Amino acid sequence: MDKRDAQMLTLLQQDATISLNDLAKAVNLSPTPCWRRLQKLREDGVICRQVVLCDPAKLNLGLTAFVTVRSNQHGDAWTMRFIEAVRAIPEIIEIYQMSGDVDYLLKVVVPDIAGYDSVYKRLIKSVELMDVSSAFAMEVIKRTTALPLDYVATE
Repeated sequence: MDKRDAQMLTLLQQDATISLNDLAKAVNLSPTPCWRRLQKLREDGVICRQVVLCDPAKLNLGLTAFVTVRSNQHGDAWTMRFIEAVRAIPEIIEIYQMSGDVDYLLKVVVPDIAGYDSVYKRLIKSVELMDVSSAFAMEVIKRTTALPLDYVATE
């Protein structure tokens, strides 16, 4: 990856709908070499996919909860049941295995507290958990999907 690839990624992370011609012009390339670079970034797995980002509030998903989960079981069978359970709940949009006192961190989007309660009940029915704790976001200060490119080794 070189500096031009990084420039392309910066622009695409800001707006993936940018036309090939506009992208090529912005990075001082003609469209064909720009397209080849894009294809290579896709083939190399740098660009995983292109998606539409929706405003949760406009979809009646105004409540975001961060849920910590602790378990006293860590065997393969329990872990697979847990993973299947959380993946099956569409309101859980991010799941991380954590270090420290907490085993997992979940990000949940729902319309309201009643919606959260429904998710909570489905979660605790699906697999045995030692502790589930929630914190509710009061305000979004920063939300981005753009990754920093300062750490990419460029040629």
